[in-house]
Formats: sequence, structure tokens, C-alpha cells
Amino acid sequence: MKLRKFMKASVLLFSFFIIGLSNSFAQVKEPVKFKMEIENLENSIYELIFEAEIDDMWHLYGQYFDLGGPRPLYFDFDENENFKLIDSVVELSEVIHEFDDVFEVNVAYFAKQAKFVQKIEVLTDEAFNITGEISGQACYDDGACISIGDDILFKINGGVELNTKEKTDAKTPVIVTENKFTNKMEDTSSLLGFFFLSFLFGIIGILTPCVFPMIPMTVSFFMNKSEKRSKGIIKALIFGLSITLLYALVGLIVSVTSAGANFTTVLSTHWIPNLVFFVLFVVFAASLFGLFEIVLPSGLANKADAQVDKGGMLAAFFMALTTVIVSFSCTGPIIGALLVKAASGKVLEPLIGMLGFGLGFALPFTFLALVPGMMNKLPKSGGWLNSVKVIMGFVILAFSLKYFSNIDQNYHLGVLSRDLYLVIWIVIFIMMGIYLLGKIKFSHDSELKHVGFFRLLLAMVSFVFAIYLVPGLFGANLTPIAGLLPPKTSQKFDLTQKSATKESASYYCESPDYADVLHMAYNVNGYFDYEQAFECAQSQNLPVLLYFTGHSCSNCKKMQAEIWSEPTINDYFNNKLVVAALYVDEKSIELPEEKWFSSSNDGKIKKKLGDVNADIQIVNFNTNTQPYYVLISPDGKVLAEPMTYELNPEKFLNFLNKGIEEFENNSEE
Repeated sequence: MKLRKFMKASVLLFSFFIIGLSNSFAQVKEPVKFKMEIENLENSIYELIFEAEIDDMWHLYGQYFDLGGPRPLYFDFDENENFKLIDSVVELSEVIHEFDDVFEVNVAYFAKQAKFVQKIEVLTDEAFNITGEISGQACYDDGACISIGDDILFKINGGVELNTKEKTDAKTPVIVTENKFTNKMEDTSSLLGFFFLSFLFGIIGILTPCVFPMIPMTVSFFMNKSEKRSKGIIKALIFGLSITLLYALVGLIVSVTSAGANFTTVLSTHWIPNLVFFVLFVVFAASLFGLFEIVLPSGLANKADAQVDKGGMLAAFFMALTTVIVSFSCTGPIIGALLVKAASGKVLEPLIGMLGFGLGFALPFTFLALVPGMMNKLPKSGGWLNSVKVIMGFVILAFSLKYFSNIDQNYHLGVLSRDLYLVIWIVIFIMMGIYLLGKIKFSHDSELKHVGFFRLLLAMVSFVFAIYLVPGLFGANLTPIAGLLPPKTSQKFDLTQKSATKESASYYCESPDYADVLHMAYNVNGYFDYEQAFECAQSQNLPVLLYFTGHSCSNCKKMQAEIWSEPTINDYFNNKLVVAALYVDEKSIELPEEKWFSSSNDGKIKKKLGDVNADIQIVNFNTNTQPYYVLISPDGKVLAEPMTYELNPEKFLNFLNKGIEEFENNSEE
């Protein structure tokens, strides 16, 4: 009986995992949606009413049934001195009772719809909010289950004034009253660029000590003199295709498990994944420096190798599998770096990235198998291979700071300023140059008798890059790498920053809210709250530039360095527009209760400034891409095709001119 129960529970968990992935990938909505209303019964007695709409083929477990089964429904109220609960939450809908043969307990659940009521007594005549949380579990008819939940928010107007049933959860603010422009959701150029970057890393992966010496052995497998040349060519093609598909499979798994806007936002902004990525990169760097090796269990390689010995076309696949496994100790850090980068971007990036890496990694093997005569022209293995690893270690160590910087910016720690970040990078790349000159040695390095031309050239590049970073210590934009650095606003010492005064922009109505935490770069005056921006725009009769951005948005910082620093555009920002910088990942600022609302997108209560801004962008513009620029009139009309990532100042200026011209034409009418 216990084994049977265990097997069924295992099937349930597996199906839960599969439907969870499919739901995430398809971005389906929650199967249970709550509508909340309040009704005044008499004097100070009220009813809090919860109506649950349950999707077909789903059921919601109730509050009361035997322990040891699924998760019961629970209403958790944040109690305060303004009210008190009367009894507990009452279930008004028909409850279905049955024995669950998986958990072997009696359960109670609802189908289609359910209604719950909690009586309260109001103890004050002042207006206040009742908050809390609903949690529970819903299951599909095939047994797959998910956790469900919702935020509780009721606005009590006070006393006995509220005599009619009213809906209390205000929905997402609708900014756009007219939008005649289509939304461009996909940036294929960035995906193509990431593919070629991954392809390049795949080729670099060949030039490591774990992989390069394998080339002669692997290629000889396809040069069996007892076989026809055509058969060897087919084997070589199967080998290359198998490597590509194996890496693509890894990317596909990451793509499926990281699908969804919420996942990528959390991954790129929350301190836990960013700290994990930072530590992971440092560990990778330590491995490449020779402190230890990252290896997979040798049994995997041995089993795959045993299949190679059996020969045949299938052997080409197992040769590819063996190559991938054996090479992991050197390619693992590269793959990890690509996947970390990809998993915090577009959903397709992991698949595209691993497909590019696999193709780049497989191509040299396949080419040499098809043209074995080229083998004689390859350089011999030697100490230069370990140098490639060490150089990769320096680069990965530098990139690890990006993830620590994300934590610092998102949580306003003030630890890693732009200046300090640049100092660390300067030291890293100077040390890399010194290493290339043979003045620093690691454990696996061979003796360097002389410095060759190519090594000297790389050392010069490393020193030049370090020198290039120096002006950044004094406030230089460093536009080509601005996306990798902390924002300009975190610069402690900046000779380029002018003092921004109220007089620098005549329309500057009042000091922006949250300016003690959030800051504008490049002497731009603006706001961080959409309501404040619109109020100012209405009083000054100017269009609003909504700028959806994020602390962790690399493209936002790069575009600021390239576009905002242009004098003409900067003048537009300060004198012809009201700029509203809406941070979608701002976690530290919680809005006053009167500004909370229930999302029209996911039904959740939005309390944090970042959640509000993200919801406004998704609901009004059907996108969660940053940077995202929208020109809007004070009465809520979109004036020009919204602009995403663009580094051409002329195109961005054209976007501003079109919007301003449209605004002026509408004003004349």
C-alpha cells in the first residue's frame, strides 16, 4: 500500500512539474481568480465577500478536510485595531466531498465557482484598509496541482456610510486613451547578435586544454581506411550535428524553465539569483586559474566511450556525447556564463545561445573530419592552451562584478559605485597584461622562454583597455561598455556632472518624489512617478516621455550614455518634455495604501513602485521590454511609435520631433 501511494504521489509530482512548465511557457492565466466585494449589513457590521471563479477541469480545495492531504484554503487577515473578525470564513457554495486515493484521505473541494464570507465589526469612523493573503491549492482533473493565492485588499470608508455593495480593488491605471501604433515586441537583431557571440565562444571552447588535444584522436575516428570515404563523411556530419543538438537541448531546457516575464524580471533583479551568479562566476574564474577542476562523473564518459567501440553510425553520436562530457571541465565555465546571460534575457536566448555555441564547437571537428589533410597545419598542443584558460578566467572574473552590481543597484546598498567598479576592472586587465608578458604564473603554466608576437599583441590590448577605463573614474561616459558598468548616477566623483537646479527647466513643477533614492543621469530633470509627471505636463501643457527602465537593464544604461548625453536631445528632455523614468524593478519603495491597486493583468495587489510601473507598461503597451520610450499627450494619447533600444541619435531625435509635432497639431485643433 505504501509503495502504491508513493508511486501515485510520484506521478502526481511529475505531472505537476510538467504542467507547471507548460503553463509557464504558454503564459496561461491562473485557474482560480478571486473577486472581492464588501457589503454593509447593519451599523458597524460588514461582510467581506470572496467569489472564486474556477476554470473548467480544475477544482479548488476547501478549508476543512482531513490532515495529510492536499493544501487547504486559508484566509490570512492582517488584523489591526480598526476592526475585529467575527467567527471564521464561511463557505457558502456547494462542497464536494470524496476520498483521495493518492493521499488516502477524505478531501473537500469546489468546482466551477465558490463563495466565501467573513463577517467583521468596524471599530472606527476613520477610513482604513483591510489587507491579507489567500493561499491554497488547485488541481487539474488529471491530478496535476499548483499553488494558488491572491492578495486581500478592502477599503473601508469608515462608520456606517458604506451601505451598498461595492468593488474595492481599483484596477491598473489606464494611461493610454488612444494608441494607433503597433507594438514591436521582438528584437531579432539582438538574438542574431547573441547567436554569433555564442558561436564565437563555441570556437574559443575548442582552444582549451581539455578539447584541443582531442582533435587528432576524434578526427582519426572518421578516417578508418577499411571504410568507404562516403561513410566517413556521413559519420562526421552525424558527429557535428549531434554535438550541436546536445548543446541545443541544454538551451531548450533552460528556455522552457525560464519562460515568462516574471521569471526573467526576478532573475535579473532579485538578490538571490544575482548573488548565485556572482559566486558562480568567481568559482569559474578560480577553476580557469587552476585552483581546481570542474569535472563530471567519469562514469558518464566511460559509458559513452564503450558505445563508441561498438562502431556503426550510432557510434558517431556517442563519440559526440563523449567529446561533450570530457570537454566540460574547460567548456563548463563558458557554457555557464552564456546560460546565466541568456536566462536573464529573452525566453529564446538560452536555446539560441546553446545552438550557436554547439555549432561553433562542432564546426572545427566536422571540418577537419571532412578535410583531414588540414590536420597537419594545426599548431601543436602546448602551454599556450593553459594561457587561453587563464585569459578566460580574467575576463569572467571581471564580468562577475556585473551581478554584484545588480544587487547593489536594486537594493540601493551604495557599496559598489561606478568609480570602485572601474578601479577593480583596471586592476584586473593590468594584471592580465602582466600575465601575458610572463611576469605572473599560475600552477599549470609552463615556462615562458620568450613572448611571441600574438601574446605581446594581446598584452597591449589588455593594457590599452585598462588605460581606456581611466577617464571613466572622472565621469567619462565610456559609451561602448556603458551597459556593463553601474549607472552614471552611482558615480562618486564626476567632473562632467553639472549641478541641476530648478531653473534649468522652466516647467519643473516641484521636486520629484523618491528623489532621495532614484536619480536621473546626464543632468536630465524628470520624475519617477507617472501621476506626478502627468500633473506637471498638464499644468505646463507639455507632452510626457514615459521611460520604462530598470536598475539591471544594461541596454538602458548604454542607450543613456549614447543618446541622453547628446546636447540636442538633452535640451529636448529638459525644455520640451516632461520625462518620467519608471523603474520596473524598484523594490525598496512601497507606495502609500491609497495608491495600491489590483492589476488588470494578473489580479495581484500592486504595492511597490516597481510592480506598479511594470504593470502599467504591460497593461497599457502589451510589452515588458526595457528600455521603452513612449511619448504621450497630457490627456493620454500616444503621439508617436514607441521607441525601444536605439543607439542612433538621429533616429531618436526624429522620434521626439514626430511626437512633439503631433502634439502641437492636436493642440492647434
